[in-house]
Amino acid sequence: MKKALVLFYFLVFYATSQLIWWGVMLVQFQPQRKPMIIGEGIFFLLIFMWGAMRLKKLFVREQKLQQQQQNFLLAITHELKSPLASVKLYIQTILKRDLDKEQQQVFLKNSLKDIERLDDLVENVLMTTKLENRNFNLPKEEFNLTELVEQIVDRLQKNACRTQVLKPNLQENIMLYADKFAISNVVTNLIENAIKYSPPCANVVVKLANEGNGIIFSVADHGIGIRDEEKKLIFNKFYRVGSEATRKTKGTGLGLYIVKTVLQKHNASIKVKDNTPSGSIFEVTFDKNAK
Repeated sequence: MKKALVLFYFLVFYATSQLIWWGVMLVQFQPQRKPMIIGEGIFFLLIFMWGAMRLKKLFVREQKLQQQQQNFLLAITHELKSPLASVKLYIQTILKRDLDKEQQQVFLKNSLKDIERLDDLVENVLMTTKLENRNFNLPKEEFNLTELVEQIVDRLQKNACRTQVLKPNLQENIMLYADKFAISNVVTNLIENAIKYSPPCANVVVKLANEGNGIIFSVADHGIGIRDEEKKLIFNKFYRVGSEATRKTKGTGLGLYIVKTVLQKHNASIKVKDNTPSGSIFEVTFDKNAK
């Protein structure tokens, strides 16, 4: 950022000096050479304007990146402090008060939910670090994708709402050759996002099926939806839907970035479609023959 600023000021200084030089030349040289000097001046000004526009775009991009990084630090600080404070309060209450076994079980279960939330956050940060390492290779193996999705749905259902929220529609015994840990992260992020951006106790439909030469995994919600101009941006690192000033949902902006990057490394694709009457559908397609 500082280098770009120095370059910009250098261009301004250089352009000013050149304009002064051309002015002197126009006065001193013979009239027949004036068109050539004017032409050179116009050509330089066009190059200068092009460079200035490029620098402006660089400034804007750097400012956005810095703002996103700052928002990420604020978000991850909150995401860490909130469950830690909750777990601390539950444990202090259990230790200081004479609670019956049923009350203790409730407090311990709530503490476990917060610990699982912290675990997911740490996994996202670790996965992001691994994916950005060019030497990192995803260790692949064949596993039962249906069982993996069922386990994640069961865990997230317990943490979501007392009424039925997650509606799984899973074809049995679908096998996939992939990195089990990375795919688990993909499934978790997609389902958690659907819950996060949905109204309280709304239905989230999770589907898994064989279709032709592909395996289709989809998550459909009835939340706020995603505008067309944001559908490509949501997979950028740190990007989150909506404005930072009005956004109330929790998150770090890493989830969908991890999803997209992991799927690319598995030669899989993801589409974002509008749901009816509201919400979004994230549809992942795995190639059965990919190894």
